[in-house]
Amino acid sequence: MGNMYFSEEHNLFRESLRDFLKKEVVPHIDKWEKTGSIERFIWKKFGDMGFFGISYPEQYGGMDLDIFYMIILLEELQKINSAGFAAAMWAHAYLAMTHLKAEGSDAIKEKYLTASITGDMIGCLCITEPFGGSDVAGMRSTAVKKGDTYVINGSKTFITNGVYSDYLVVAAKTNPELGNKGISIFLIDRDTPGVSATKLDKLGWRASDTGEIAFDNVTIPASNLMGEENKGFAYIMQHFATERLIMGVNAHARAEFALDYTMQYMSERTAFGKTIDRFQALRHRLADHITEVEICKTFNYTIADRLGKGEYVVKEATMSKLKSTKVADDVIYDCLQFLGGYGYMEEYPLARLLRDSRLGPIGGGTSEILREIIAKMVIDGKDYKPATK
Repeated sequence: MGNMYFSEEHNLFRESLRDFLKKEVVPHIDKWEKTGSIERFIWKKFGDMGFFGISYPEQYGGMDLDIFYMIILLEELQKINSAGFAAAMWAHAYLAMTHLKAEGSDAIKEKYLTASITGDMIGCLCITEPFGGSDVAGMRSTAVKKGDTYVINGSKTFITNGVYSDYLVVAAKTNPELGNKGISIFLIDRDTPGVSATKLDKLGWRASDTGEIAFDNVTIPASNLMGEENKGFAYIMQHFATERLIMGVNAHARAEFALDYTMQYMSERTAFGKTIDRFQALRHRLADHITEVEICKTFNYTIADRLGKGEYVVKEATMSKLKSTKVADDVIYDCLQFLGGYGYMEEYPLARLLRDSRLGPIGGGTSEILREIIAKMVIDGKDYKPATK
């Protein structure tokens, strides 16, 4: 099925990426998982290899390749068993940088997008707030225009790359009385006075830095507004389609990794005179899980193809994340069980996989919120519109 979307060039890219990750990333993963920070050199190596630029215009140093190169990058990042490392990379490349490309001025793109592609600058996207969670419209951060500046106050939380990034793409209300129609998007340099960050201690995704960020009378040039004032909610919703598909793809890829590892283990582990993959109770559960993952992967590839052609796939991407993250959690839970006591040991991959996977139904919109979004679209007939800059 994959051959429908992956050419020989795609396959060669996958092999090259896999080799790069094995040589340059895997030897450091355990250290980064312990320290909770990813050393700066690897960002530059990713940039030098062109991995941050595969989806971006050539004029800024990118390669402007089709969406399935992004899919390959996401899948292979999941198969080195550090969702935290993977999240740091894709949150930079497809959360922060997506807004730079779509809403950034020429000057912003020239400075920040170019440096992000080379790996010389790291970005983060700041939407979620301590009191808001998945309720984007309920954000309290404000941006008040004063002359040729904006003054930003408020806080954000659960921000991937929130501590060590060089710049922040921040959503704040420029017109609070308009609710979600009063949100705008801004670019803020990390070293701007009034910006502070606190690192959060997490169950999983431990290699990535996740931060709570405070903005105390942060003054930025009016030129740091991205896109049009008060159109931020539409921009956010449009890009959520990409984020949710990314998390759906991540989910099917880590579930595949878990299944591949577990099937190999079960083919070697013996009990009662035979390998445990011969026991019907186990092999039939595996068959169910393999089927569910294949269905998710097929659906996700189809949505990626449509997104790559410019279709507005908010509904389908929301479905992708909702279903794929649930399937991944179920798969990984059972795979750990199939390893027995060894599954519970940190030297085997399933313990970290279980912790990391659990964020899937939470981050980027909880499953409960996603069900309501889908219900609004399919039951109430709500029609989300793409943003126009």
